[in-house]
Amino acid sequence: MLAGNRPDPASSLLVLGGERNERGGVLDRDAEARLRERGVTDAWVAADEVYGGRETRTAVRGLGYRYAVAVKSDHRVTTPAGTFTVTDLVKRLPARSWQRLRTGSGTKGDRHYDWAMIDVLADDIPGGQPDGHSTLLVRRHRYTRTLSFYRCWSPTPRPLRELVSVVCRRWRIEEEFQAAKGLAGLDQGQVTSWTSWHRWSLISMIAYALLATTTSLERGGSTGTQDGEFVPVSCRELVKLLRLFVLPCPRQDVDPGHALRWSLWRRRHQARAAACHRRWNEVTAASAT
Repeated sequence: MLAGNRPDPASSLLVLGGERNERGGVLDRDAEARLRERGVTDAWVAADEVYGGRETRTAVRGLGYRYAVAVKSDHRVTTPAGTFTVTDLVKRLPARSWQRLRTGSGTKGDRHYDWAMIDVLADDIPGGQPDGHSTLLVRRHRYTRTLSFYRCWSPTPRPLRELVSVVCRRWRIEEEFQAAKGLAGLDQGQVTSWTSWHRWSLISMIAYALLATTTSLERGGSTGTQDGEFVPVSCRELVKLLRLFVLPCPRQDVDPGHALRWSLWRRRHQARAAACHRRWNEVTAASAT
């Protein structure tokens, strides 16, 4: 499956998902034809470590796309100094190689990770194409020091912020799919045929789209969220209210005023927790510099 996020050609992003084919990848002639029909001729391809193999990366390059795919901790790369696993290679990095960057916002405030770039030699060059610029991108958690690795390629060198942006945009797309599974039952269709699966998936995605659209409209018109008193209404909070007042039928034993006060209480305390987390991030970031 190819999930696209393409607001404009300069920021095109394709996220690989679904089952691998017999050749070890997910790109085939049909997928290539669909991409060409949609006018996707220049894009970043992002994927998790399941698709970090050489076959898939070579196929992506053969289509003329750039990529930023996750790889396992025992993945081997070649540098001018020799061949190493990515875990061993990171141990050779000096402390000045790491840069702390903001990667988005969560329920507890801004997210910051340490990042490093290492130039490596390409091992996935399609026939008749130039080497391009191959990079190993490393993410490190600020507190647990947990490492994640990403193999990146582009025809020309790209700045660190652009590579980090590609990786983070894939996270947001995957988070939306996870939310659709948890809130709209996207993965709960017990069906045995493609038509039934397609119908169930379509209904689930429409339900989640309605949730996302409603929360977006509410955030734009709410005054309590603009001054920081409440966190914006989330899809999960909206589902709780819908189950109380609308789905499957309004509960008769619930006081509407009491339910709404509980909703505001949760959002107010979430806002306070997020504010405290942001202040803590600012203190730790200042101490690190």
